[in-house]
Amino acid sequence: MLIPDDDRIHAVGPEPNFNESMYFHFHDSTHQLGGFLRLANRPNEGSGERTVCLYLPGGAVAFGFDRPRFGDNARFSAGGMSVEVLTPFEDLALGYDGPVNILAAPWAMIDPKAALLTAPRVDCHVSLRLHAAAPPYAESFDGSGESFAPNHYEQLMQISGRVEIGEATYAVDGHGLRDHSWGPRSWQAPYFYRWLHGSAPGHGFMAAYFGGADGNDRTGGFVWDGGKLHRCGDVAVSTTRDTEQRNLAVVVTLRNMRQQWTFHGRVDATVPLRHRSTDSGASTRILESAVTWTGADWQSLYGMAEYLDQMVDGVPAGLRI
Repeated sequence: MLIPDDDRIHAVGPEPNFNESMYFHFHDSTHQLGGFLRLANRPNEGSGERTVCLYLPGGAVAFGFDRPRFGDNARFSAGGMSVEVLTPFEDLALGYDGPVNILAAPWAMIDPKAALLTAPRVDCHVSLRLHAAAPPYAESFDGSGESFAPNHYEQLMQISGRVEIGEATYAVDGHGLRDHSWGPRSWQAPYFYRWLHGSAPGHGFMAAYFGGADGNDRTGGFVWDGGKLHRCGDVAVSTTRDTEQRNLAVVVTLRNMRQQWTFHGRVDATVPLRHRSTDSGASTRILESAVTWTGADWQSLYGMAEYLDQMVDGVPAGLRI
């Protein structure tokens, strides 16, 4: 059961890796512009995480990352990005002012230092307003002994505003999905996961598949048909990859006791990211793929496929899904 205060900033917990993060995805089909912005505060570590990843018309990606220090815990603002909750679960404002690098070949981020050193850098301005397109959906996928997103919800949104990238300016009128989580966060807690979502006017979905090293997998998600939010406990995911283990296509099926929905995803561009544990040195690979989805007798939906894998002897742990 969510309450209005859940949509605001939370008191900092005692855990060293306490994290509060907000993620916002949008897509404007007229301009073929989309992507995501994420801001996280890790106050007990004295820093945060700020990511801007915008998929541009023509296939390039505008990307920026920083580990900013938050000025205080009263405002969700750092690293040039700010989030304001105007009406909980109904109306939010998102802004960013700062640099991004333009990556003509997004997969070049497999070597991030080399990619960002050679990619052109331009100014970026984002000013977006987000209005609820569906009720929020809350569920935690943490397993026994894990801590990734113990408090967590997602919501489909209608999104409008303005994006400026270098000399290009876009008036945004589209849809997307937001995510808000808080509590202890370890990027090494999940063995692997697949987080998939897509949206369009009047409908959308989110599917999560968390795989365990012992085969004890956990799944869940929802489908919004414009009038009802259908909770789905059963999710199946199938991935087509190339020889470099890049995602080319995804098929996801969500089921509940009464219905099932299948969506076929075409991967339009993928940005490979990574996280290394400062404690263990473990390496985590995260693929951020922009996807065009079809299925359920609906028009095309636009969204993301986020694939997180722990690396085991240099191989992603979840290649079975």
